[in-house]
Amino acid sequence: MNDPKATSDWLKVDGVDELVALALNLHWSWNHAADELWEALDNGLWATTQNPWVILRTVSRERITAALGTPEFRQKLDSLLGKNRESYRADAWFQHKHPNTALTTVAYFSMEFMLSEALPIYSGGLGNVAGDQMKAASELGVPVVGVGLLYGQGYFRQDFDSEGRQQALYPVNDPGQLPIRPLRQPNGEWLRLQIQLPGSSIWLRCWEVSVGRAKLYLLDTNDFANSAAHRGITSELYGGDAEMRLKQEIVLGIGGWRLLRALGLTPEVCHLNEGHAAFAVLERARFYMEDHKKPFDLAMSITRAGNVFTTHTAVSAGFDRFDPRLIHTYLSHYAVDELAVSVDDLLAMGRENPNDNGEFFNMAYLAVRGSCQINGVSKLHGEVSRQIFQTLFPHWPQQEVPIGSVTNGIHVPTWDSAEADALWTAACGAKRWRGDRPAEDDIRQVPNEQLWQLRTAGRKRLIERTRERYQNQLAAEGADSSNATAVFDENVLTLGFARRFATYKRPNLLLHDTERLIRLLSNPRFPVQLILAGKAHPQDLPGQELIKQWKDFIKRPEVKGRVVFLNDYDMMLAQELVQGIDLWINTPRRPWEACGTSGMKVLVNGGLNLSELDGWWAEAYSPEVGWAIGDGQEHGDDSDWDAKEADTLYTLLEAEVIPEFYERDASGVPSRWLGRIRESMARLTPEFSATRAIREYTESHYLPAASRYRGRAADDGAVGSSLLQWKQDLDRHWSTVRFVSIRIDTHDGQHLFQADVAPGSLSPDHLRVELYADPVQGNDACCAVMDGSGPSPETPGSYRYTARVTATRPASDYTARIVPRHLNALVPLEANPIIWQS
Repeated sequence: MNDPKATSDWLKVDGVDELVALALNLHWSWNHAADELWEALDNGLWATTQNPWVILRTVSRERITAALGTPEFRQKLDSLLGKNRESYRADAWFQHKHPNTALTTVAYFSMEFMLSEALPIYSGGLGNVAGDQMKAASELGVPVVGVGLLYGQGYFRQDFDSEGRQQALYPVNDPGQLPIRPLRQPNGEWLRLQIQLPGSSIWLRCWEVSVGRAKLYLLDTNDFANSAAHRGITSELYGGDAEMRLKQEIVLGIGGWRLLRALGLTPEVCHLNEGHAAFAVLERARFYMEDHKKPFDLAMSITRAGNVFTTHTAVSAGFDRFDPRLIHTYLSHYAVDELAVSVDDLLAMGRENPNDNGEFFNMAYLAVRGSCQINGVSKLHGEVSRQIFQTLFPHWPQQEVPIGSVTNGIHVPTWDSAEADALWTAACGAKRWRGDRPAEDDIRQVPNEQLWQLRTAGRKRLIERTRERYQNQLAAEGADSSNATAVFDENVLTLGFARRFATYKRPNLLLHDTERLIRLLSNPRFPVQLILAGKAHPQDLPGQELIKQWKDFIKRPEVKGRVVFLNDYDMMLAQELVQGIDLWINTPRRPWEACGTSGMKVLVNGGLNLSELDGWWAEAYSPEVGWAIGDGQEHGDDSDWDAKEADTLYTLLEAEVIPEFYERDASGVPSRWLGRIRESMARLTPEFSATRAIREYTESHYLPAASRYRGRAADDGAVGSSLLQWKQDLDRHWSTVRFVSIRIDTHDGQHLFQADVAPGSLSPDHLRVELYADPVQGNDACCAVMDGSGPSPETPGSYRYTARVTATRPASDYTARIVPRHLNALVPLEANPIIWQS
């Protein structure tokens, strides 16, 4: 296995421990200072795999010995290790900015992590976000620990048959070839955990991945002590049926929290990157029960304060839902014997209507009910999520549904080219992505000539790699590859479209008018070339048909050498594309792109975006930084609207994008194009970076969650107990609360509202009376707390509340309402009853 000591014994070469230490920390995946070491050992294998561990496991002892015997090689190795150790030990942004904090550990759960092609345990966007945020947390010193699954096959690899139809391949992930280590106990025994499934316990193997100063822990079920069926639970990412998905999510959530505790970690914050890992909130509560001898409902009241849920789903159909019979089969023992609750109580946590025995169990609902902070992944997606989850908060205005947003960002050093890194370092310094936001004006000072050199070098390298890939691709398909090296021109405007092929992403919007597209591509004066890539899920036949349409179009002689579709879109190909593409195109159907990060990756490299006003681009776009289609509204799957947007897309390309790229000033560069690049790089690159996202999560989510959790747990859970008693009182007595009377007087430019409220069997201290007005005609929503003045002199058993508001809006706009009140509660997230004035 991948133990450094075992490797040293195997090779018996002095100095191999240092190479192993370097290879088994994925810091090399974004800091390329060590690249020349791996190239020296096996240049071809490094170019193919980008996996130092494979190189060390493959090359001969003689070659390693010879390299280590070279003074330059050994000096470079020792210098790199020394710098890395110093960097990992040094205080970073978090330690400097928040030196006295209650936050020691954030457990970050995700179904997938995209860290490097050397560790292919990702599918796409969700893993991209998780991997990039792990790297940014490492560089900022935020104490994040990742928890995920090690897949035996990962996500599928893409190939095509002779007809251009997608084929799904599943190569095996050999753990011995991956940059991971078995997680070992102090006595050297492999750390293995057990969880209960129907009929038997199963063993989970534990692995460790080093990501700079951070750690990612992975679980798999491929243990020989398990049955064949159980060994296959973690074989494939997003494969199998609902039952297989449920088993994977039990392993991730329940097994993942047990792994953390086995390591002696007690995180204050648990961050769920999507609802797949929501069972972790139950297991966290179970450990609290065990540690403090408390019942489940109190343990949940306390521990949910430290749980953060990020939803990435833009449509409710995208949430994982499970037949209640599956929950009974797989979690009855866990609910009754370990949580000491009924299965029905457990099912209620994942249902819109807890009393509907036929309703499926929704993992996102469990995540909402088990967390105290919830966010979408762009500002627009926050709005969409409030609409999706409004059913959990009946009678509350949509804008008050307790879901915010933290817009995703990308880990810039993972996606920038060497030339871009050098340009940004000269302008903004080497530590620009390891602290606060770099100054925009620094990059604005870069002269046109340097920007154009950056773009020219990136496009040239992309064309070279595209030719190599395309030649190999055609040869593998049995097609004539003799002319592959002649495709494309390094001086021609290069468009890129690469993402998952699904109908809502409208990847064929450019094909709406094929003759117009052909004219655009083949214009002899202003030529254009287009690179496409992307996978469709093996079960998504409509998505596969969209790929087939592009494959057929590329065969047309009029566009020969102008369009290519590159197979098997993965992280390595994505890096090549975003470093060289001039214009990144994105055409999702609004609002189904929760965020989208592919277009963010071109920013640092001087690429521009032309995108639908959806996801991140809805908040990033202005005319100075790129182009947009759409009117900022939702139109469903209206084919007429698709046709209109396709026409807008063609028109923008023909009338603005292409002429601007080819327009040259007196010095021979496209100054208007470069002006747009400069503004895009300066304004957008820092804003849509994972550095900014992690700073935002830390300060607006992690630190408050840690403080809230510690507050509720203090003094043997006194605050948590008070909250639980308050919620139980609300459940029993809310129906006795009512409005008695409302009086409105208007004079001197003010409305005076006076409400008498009967609290029934509740204490008045448990209630807050508010005056609310909806947003109308440009006016924001208004919510004013009505002041209590004690018992009403007119109505025995009721209490009087008053509020004054300016009369700029009619009194009829305002409605009084009664909501729960507790100093330490988050309303309506933790208590959602509400009474509106009749």
